[in-house]
Amino acid sequence: MERGLESCRRSESNGLWAPRITAVEELQSRVQETLDLLSPQELSNFRIFLKSVDEEPRVTPLRLELEGKSTKRLARLLVQHYCEPAAASRVLTKVLQQLRRVDLLQRWQDATAAEDRGIPRKILKRSYDCVDGELDCYDLRGKRKAFIMCVEKNRPGAQRDIHLMEEWLGQCQFEHTQCIDPNKMVLIEKIRSFRDGLNESKDDVGCCLVTLMSHGEKGFIKMEDGEKVSLEDIFEMFNNKNCPALQEKPKIFIIQACRGERRDTGVETDDEPMESDDISERRRLPTFSDYFIIYPTQADHVALRHPRTGSVMIEAMSKVFKQYGNKWHIADFFTKVNNRVVHTEFHLHEEPIKVSLVMESTLTKFVYF
Repeated sequence: MERGLESCRRSESNGLWAPRITAVEELQSRVQETLDLLSPQELSNFRIFLKSVDEEPRVTPLRLELEGKSTKRLARLLVQHYCEPAAASRVLTKVLQQLRRVDLLQRWQDATAAEDRGIPRKILKRSYDCVDGELDCYDLRGKRKAFIMCVEKNRPGAQRDIHLMEEWLGQCQFEHTQCIDPNKMVLIEKIRSFRDGLNESKDDVGCCLVTLMSHGEKGFIKMEDGEKVSLEDIFEMFNNKNCPALQEKPKIFIIQACRGERRDTGVETDDEPMESDDISERRRLPTFSDYFIIYPTQADHVALRHPRTGSVMIEAMSKVFKQYGNKWHIADFFTKVNNRVVHTEFHLHEEPIKVSLVMESTLTKFVYF
């Protein structure tokens, strides 16, 4: 493939390379032919992977959002940024490798190899760029199962939380089970039954999400009668030993409850070494892996809930999802939610209170709903 340097000129308006019209049409057509062979989910992942590709100038997330929704527009956007055929080939090759579309790689790899045999080029990499094959996405094509527990008693705004969570789970394609105002025994029974259902399911389970909304204190959630349930006991129910159906599957926990009584000067608050088995060659997993746990506040601190609009974290989740949808990895999504929470002013009895969400993760891959 020709390198086409002489067919490009520098645009004074944006500093990008702009080829002649014939080169544009030919390259854009070939790019679109490839994109047309991708599924909707693969196209979505293509745009995600494109954001971190180590090729300058990068396509900005904003331009991807505004111009990259269709294969035709995405192809045009790629050609505008990477007018040299070899540059476009490098980009397509890297993204297709991450998508594992080996069947589409050959048409772009030849040009990449030819370029590599030419003038050496310095690859600009960032420390946080993802190395090919180092981190993949979880396969969420199986059933997505969710469990919602909510204590409504003495928690004004709790009904609003349930509505927002149901809406969010529906948008993320989760089937959910509800448990409202349980006592300790009922909660343990319900959540164990939910876990057993996952293990006994004849359908492949892709992901599990458990939402617990109640009063709480450090390490515990409280039932409507004041009984306490250990969060660690609940987390343990879904580990790799007790829930083999979720081995190497994401297990997400959203905890909306206080973690203590400290107030970070608001709205109304809730009440207070590894060895491998060389003989059998069986892979081993740690007992706890693939967890993602989100708390609404720092350890030992109160969580925030408004009697009319509901919990601060749940409301922020709903607003961020409506604005950005499922375009982000779950950790990035909750980082954006945290940004909204941290930069919003709250008062309790005229005293300012600030909170920050806390994420705990043992994920081994990316999670995109």
